[in-house]
Amino acid sequence: MFEGKMKAVTFSYDDGVTQDKRLIELLNKYSLKSTFNINSELLGTKNELVTPNFRVNHNKNVPSEVKEIYKGHEVAVHTLTHPNLTTLDDTEVVRQVEEDRKNLSRLVGYDVTTMAYPCGGTNNDDRVANIIAKNTGVKFSRTITSTYSFDIQDNLYRYNPTVYHLDWDKMFCLAEEFITLTPESPKVFYIWGHSYEFDIENTWDKFEEFCKLISGKDDIFYGTNRDIFLNK
Repeated sequence: MFEGKMKAVTFSYDDGVTQDKRLIELLNKYSLKSTFNINSELLGTKNELVTPNFRVNHNKNVPSEVKEIYKGHEVAVHTLTHPNLTTLDDTEVVRQVEEDRKNLSRLVGYDVTTMAYPCGGTNNDDRVANIIAKNTGVKFSRTITSTYSFDIQDNLYRYNPTVYHLDWDKMFCLAEEFITLTPESPKVFYIWGHSYEFDIENTWDKFEEFCKLISGKDDIFYGTNRDIFLNK
């Protein structure tokens, strides 16, 4: 259970982009908690994502501001430079994960122990998960595979989230279901995404509607990934 409650909500956001600041303002307004997965060697870089359908800033926060920006939430591993770990040899997997973990731990002043796999598509497998479990200080890692379920999984090194945050209809529907749920065993509603994605179609107000809907429930615990999966 989560501080005596049977239900918990957690968020997870990737890349350490400057839009995280606006997102954190929203999360704080509704007393929600998130884990932020960061590439330490890309901090401070400026970039723009350009596709045939959109153009959006993908600038990274600077190292000196990380501790203050993410205060009250959780900083987590996203590898040093955002490679697909399934394409790397064992030694490089360890380096990308453990050095990122150490860098981030120094920046925030606590031992970073959670993670999200970088890249889309098939970005994780049993080989990579086993390497991380045996050779790094990471104790939990999130995939990008939605389950649309609140059930807690046994494999904390390939943990599948409930829903991707731009799957709007499904996310709101799941929220209504979760709010009315009276479970006999612990359940977790896990939402993930990237904060820059709210800039693409200016869906910040829509996300605030979701925050307003899911927040403030006496029977729900609101915590980071570490709070929920490692502090049980």
